[in-house]
Amino acid sequence: MSFPIFQKRTALASQNYPLHLLLFLLTVVTTLWAGAFWGGNQINFRSPALFIISLAPGIPYSLSLLLFLTVHEFGHFFAALHHRVRATLPYYIPMPPLPSFLSLGTMGAVIKVKERIPGTNSLFDIGVSGPMGGFAVCVGLLVYGFLNLPPTDFIYTIHPEYLTPGGMEAGVPVPAGTLVLGKNLLWIFLEHVIAPKNLPPMTEMYHYPFLFAGWLSSLVTALNLLPVGQLDGGHIIYALFGRKGHAKAARAFLFFIMLLGFPSFLELLLSWIRPEAMALIPQVLLQWSWSGWILWSLILSHVIGLNHPPTVHDHPLSPLRVVYGWVAIAVFVVTFTPVPFGIR
Repeated sequence: MSFPIFQKRTALASQNYPLHLLLFLLTVVTTLWAGAFWGGNQINFRSPALFIISLAPGIPYSLSLLLFLTVHEFGHFFAALHHRVRATLPYYIPMPPLPSFLSLGTMGAVIKVKERIPGTNSLFDIGVSGPMGGFAVCVGLLVYGFLNLPPTDFIYTIHPEYLTPGGMEAGVPVPAGTLVLGKNLLWIFLEHVIAPKNLPPMTEMYHYPFLFAGWLSSLVTALNLLPVGQLDGGHIIYALFGRKGHAKAARAFLFFIMLLGFPSFLELLLSWIRPEAMALIPQVLLQWSWSGWILWSLILSHVIGLNHPPTVHDHPLSPLRVVYGWVAIAVFVVTFTPVPFGIR
């Protein structure tokens, strides 16, 4: 059924355009700032003109990340518009760099659905359109990043200390406290298929704007596709398997990430109360564990919520949507990173 013209105009006219534009422009500035920071550049605050000029090195990172977020969120918005479901334009969330914090320039973007979703088809389309569109951008960024790596000596412009005896060229382990980013199946696949010669280690990858933005895009895609509550993955699982199937999947996944996070969380606790007992935890468990999943389990169970409300009319999906749903599950599998962040 087509969407009457007057309803489209009503939906578009009801938006708070000044607020959306302001948040977007602020996010442009903060992502430029973050991109310049990760590229090893200093931000100049002496004057507005110098500040703007010093943000220029952050353009590749900012454009890449904003392209991903925009495609993802407008995928949701246009799907809602198609199904005559009232929704807001994306609210971009700026985040200026903060001391001792992983400063990405943004905490993402969200749209707000203002009414109950009418049926399973519309629920599925709204839920799947964002992560699938964003995943296409994610793959494009990673492929471009792998194929267009700077020369090997690029990293020395950021870390000149690696040129000293015993530095990176000598294969000496990175200093303690260095941030290391984890790999997922998508990254591993592209790494082996493209096999670039100048690929940086995961302890330095965040200095490469297209790779870093692509890696972040895969992480955000996976987090959105978690099969819990009213996340995009929760919408998809509910539409595919109904309320009971969704409830089982949400609780099974919650149990899974609690297991995944427990060894490193236990290590953290023991480091405070009985450091000598830390050696009792098998290293193979710590290698595949990230304590942040314990925090995520609390967020999912107590903030987002595990359950999914019914639509106005629940019904089975069409065969094509079922296929598309399994593709979305496969996307979740290849983008899910068991240990996204670590400290060497």
